[in-house]
Amino acid sequence: MTTAAAPTFPGLVPSVDVEYVPAPEGAPADAPRIFAVIAAVMAEAMPVGKDQTNTQQNYKFRGIDDVMSAMAGPFRKHGLFILPRIAHHQQQRDGKMTRANILMRYSVYGPAGDCLIAEVPGEASDFADKATNKAQSAALKYLLFTLFMLPVDGRSIDDGDRHHPVPEAHIAEDKARQAAKQQRRQQPRRSDRAEGGQWEQPAQQPQQQGRRDYLAEARKAPGPEQFAAVRAAAVAAGAPDDYLGQLDAIAAEKQRAAQAQQPQRGTTVVDPSVVVEQAPADAIKAEERLRIAASRAHLATVDADFIAVYGVPIEQATAQQLNTFADRIEQAGATK
Repeated sequence: MTTAAAPTFPGLVPSVDVEYVPAPEGAPADAPRIFAVIAAVMAEAMPVGKDQTNTQQNYKFRGIDDVMSAMAGPFRKHGLFILPRIAHHQQQRDGKMTRANILMRYSVYGPAGDCLIAEVPGEASDFADKATNKAQSAALKYLLFTLFMLPVDGRSIDDGDRHHPVPEAHIAEDKARQAAKQQRRQQPRRSDRAEGGQWEQPAQQPQQQGRRDYLAEARKAPGPEQFAAVRAAAVAAGAPDDYLGQLDAIAAEKQRAAQAQQPQRGTTVVDPSVVVEQAPADAIKAEERLRIAASRAHLATVDADFIAVYGVPIEQATAQQLNTFADRIEQAGATK
């Protein structure tokens, strides 16, 4: 039996004979191989929504920055890195545009030194000199999506193999959304198929049947014990760190409101009818950012650590102090 010769392209680096390269001799036997490492990274991958907007053509898209941010933590934790190489590059002028077609060859390495090799095409156009850069970004984005099966919304995290009518509901939602778009414009545009999941739904939207709104329950919790029960239920349901950070911010807001109803230490109440001034909006926003950063870093002692550094509780700190402490937590997480 004969095999037809593979087509050749000018400037194309010879294709590799294998897609898997074993670990080098002497590699630790207990070091996880690349197959297990990829599976571990997939298990911790966060959803990536269409949060970027193309203002010229008016459509939503998932940016490469968002994808890389979602993968950076799991990559560092499990010792995985990617070595890119341009296997083929072709560029031509098309009027005022420069069009680039490339073939990227990625070597995905694990801590044992073995690797998987994947080839992904990329294509982009630009008025200046960024066509090749854009093509590389597109190729990398789709490598990460396809190799690690990134979830595209929060709902994808906990779908699993449960038997429920979610797929049928998705189909109905897609049809309704497409019909509404068709009424708004005549020219078809790129479909925005990503929808807010269980952890990403805006507060004004009705909660889907069968899904608990932990944020609403946390706001209604009459005391710390009830709030702790709501948070524990959210953790058991698989809520991501960002969502837990929002719950913690609600708890801090309720605690701050309770403290505002009592005389502050070192303060004299002159007139009970005087309304206690609320914390500035920038301080509230900075505290929410700090709570989210601490939740992502699994820092349960953030309140005690903050007092040890600044001598005041988080609820009484300035926005600058809160943002500085959040920066320290994020920088410490990035170096792990």
